[in-house]
Amino acid sequence: MGDDQRNLFIALGLILAIMLGYEFFFLRPAQEAREAERQAALEEAGEIADPDLPAATAEPAAPAFESRDEALGDARRVEIDGPAVIGSLSLTGARFDDIRLVRHSETVDDDTPVALLNPIGTEHVFYARDGWQSATPGFSDLPGGSTQWELVSGNRLTPDTPVVLAHETASGLRFERTISVDENYLFTLTDTVTNNSGQEVELSRYGLVRHEGMPENPTNNIAVFEGALAVVDGTLVQRKFNKLEDGEGAEESGTGGWVGITQRYWMAAAIPDQDRAFTARFRTIDRAGIDAFEASYVEQAIAVAPGASLSSTTHIFAGAKELDVLQAVQNDVGIERFDMAINWGWLWFLARPFVWLLHILEGVTGHFGMAILALTLLIKILMYPLANRAYASMAKMKAVQPKMQEIKERYAADQQKQQQALMELYRKEKINPLAGCLPILPQIPIFFALYQTLFNAIEMRHAPFFGWIRDLSAADPTNVWNLFGLIPYDPSGIWLIGGVLGIGAWPIIMGLTMAAQQALNPPPPDPMQARIFAFLPVIFTFVLAPFAAGLVIYWAWNNFLSVLQQYVIMRRHGNETQLDKLIAHLRKKIAGGGS
Repeated sequence: MGDDQRNLFIALGLILAIMLGYEFFFLRPAQEAREAERQAALEEAGEIADPDLPAATAEPAAPAFESRDEALGDARRVEIDGPAVIGSLSLTGARFDDIRLVRHSETVDDDTPVALLNPIGTEHVFYARDGWQSATPGFSDLPGGSTQWELVSGNRLTPDTPVVLAHETASGLRFERTISVDENYLFTLTDTVTNNSGQEVELSRYGLVRHEGMPENPTNNIAVFEGALAVVDGTLVQRKFNKLEDGEGAEESGTGGWVGITQRYWMAAAIPDQDRAFTARFRTIDRAGIDAFEASYVEQAIAVAPGASLSSTTHIFAGAKELDVLQAVQNDVGIERFDMAINWGWLWFLARPFVWLLHILEGVTGHFGMAILALTLLIKILMYPLANRAYASMAKMKAVQPKMQEIKERYAADQQKQQQALMELYRKEKINPLAGCLPILPQIPIFFALYQTLFNAIEMRHAPFFGWIRDLSAADPTNVWNLFGLIPYDPSGIWLIGGVLGIGAWPIIMGLTMAAQQALNPPPPDPMQARIFAFLPVIFTFVLAPFAAGLVIYWAWNNFLSVLQQYVIMRRHGNETQLDKLIAHLRKKIAGGGS
């Protein structure tokens, strides 16, 4: 096997090794090295008192789910009507449990807004709320999950019309809560607490986000994080749903940050006062036989003297992980590292610039698909010097292939002399045998960072491309088994041809571009290696077929640009490629047929 093929084979092996080891060695945050003990089903002293939970039983009864409309009718509510969110706020617990996202629809063909938060009683409970607790004896009746708040003013929550709630406890505390919503997904909760009890009381404010059961449509991909996450003192803490299900909790204390539960594109978060110390916790609770995943915080206690008042402001975020919105919350409201809600991955230093460039290019082109193509072209231009060096080296290596083969045959019985002669040939021809491989290595992290970027970009969700692609975040909807829609039947429901063998048009285009790129290189001298290399485009076609169309289009476009670049460079060095031989063969066939 020639050194250029050996180097290419090593590079390919390295790429595959990184792909296989990616999830196990890099994606997991360093913070997961510190495992917290499993939280008890019954809350320990000092934790959030939670009347939402039923009494513990040896064998919890199977839950009887209500429809969403039925569950919403179980409590008095205040309508929410914002530019980005609609729904309602439950006066029981002042709970955010009915949030729908106006800017994002359930499917491409259905304009129904995405239902992010769902009330207790439904199959997929997901809500956020805010409350108070106290370690002072005699103050166990503070606002919690079952508190019935009274509506003092306002009957419709909009960016221009906040609402005011109030609650008085039997212990002598009055709570007045003003709730407002911005133009996007951020709710601000300002509480004024007046101590009419006649004694000093220590109060701690808390917030929590709870998700019952696994997500309805989990994303099983190493580039996506779904589960509980928090930022505490600038440090990101994460636990995936499956880790929470296995009992892995977490507890961190500090100042500045937030807690939340996130899915691929959406998140609900509870945000404490950024100037107060707090403790963040993740835990899993058995809720009538269903795992309830919870991310919560408890602020440091404040002493309130008799007759005195306390003012406190927190926030609830419930919406889409749009980068500009997250950064506005981070910069304008002052929430520490709020854009870490997006899973940047271990190559964040590359992913962040890519996201920034995609936003700019989408604004210029007016099309996210074109932004992907433009970004790929910019990366190709940036990497041109390295790629040019690699392809030029490959061209030189190909030019001396006959001499290398002659040396190998001459010294077939003496490997040492063979290597010495080859090194002398390299020196004489001014060839570095590693030059064709090493410049390729920096492109590997670029690919993974761009993969991470595109897979988590909400801008790609439901974004159309040209032709038959109506959603870049979904797989190519066409299928080779009905000739890409020309034959009037749907094979998607048929086992095998609608699954593993159901290959769309863009994956096939990607495979062809990969095969064309291989055709520019001389085949390995070893027959087995040649067969393996020839089969790789087929393997990658099947591997990438279920991937998001935007990723497959990126890969095909990247291959196409590489083919053009490599062809020009190799022709410049006077090399006849396999592609040239194929074209010449076809021309000869056509000319022979015409005569």
